[in-house]
Amino acid sequence: MLARPLAHIPALRAPALLAPRRYFSIMPSSDPNAKNASGLTPHETKSLSERQPEDWEKPIVQSMKELYTSQPKESTYQVYAKEAVFHDPIGIAEGIDSIRKQFNGLVKLFPRADLPKFRVLENPPSVPKSTILIDQDVAYFRDPRAAEPTKTVNSLLTIETNAAHQIVRHTEEWDHKRETSSADGFFGTLNEYRKKLTANTTGAFLSTKPPTEK
Repeated sequence: MLARPLAHIPALRAPALLAPRRYFSIMPSSDPNAKNASGLTPHETKSLSERQPEDWEKPIVQSMKELYTSQPKESTYQVYAKEAVFHDPIGIAEGIDSIRKQFNGLVKLFPRADLPKFRVLENPPSVPKSTILIDQDVAYFRDPRAAEPTKTVNSLLTIETNAAHQIVRHTEEWDHKRETSSADGFFGTLNEYRKKLTANTTGAFLSTKPPTEK
């Protein structure tokens, strides 16, 4: 995903006060059958049956739909604990402000996103009931009027919650795997956006206020 070692990117050595804590790291290299964040293999999570969310899960499920359709609102983030962590194959965002800025900024890059598939999955015995597993396809559009998406990405969301039913860890794994190919230009574009976010070079990307509410 990255063309050179992370240590050589000046933005990542900037003082902590310049931007929320955001560290870039490709998820660990592994074979196709390595266990993902759920503790299962990609084949196992893709084979899980769909279920209806419990009442306490419904606000979290709704927030995920808003985030992944480029429609975040202030209420979208109320399901996160203050110290929540978001982790995807490119990096980690620590803290609710960092998570807000990432998803709000993503709307600038992809003003339209659709969910042709969104399934809440059955938890096998090995996965705690406090964890929500979601299998989704997200169709991202650089041009919201385009007939076809720029890219459709399948991913597994592993959402871990605390006793208050707040999200403490939100992990997104593309194609249910712990890593993804760096050869895809789409992911390169996304990574460039993430670097700009961390470097605090583009003010519009750093707002904690949802774009739909400005």
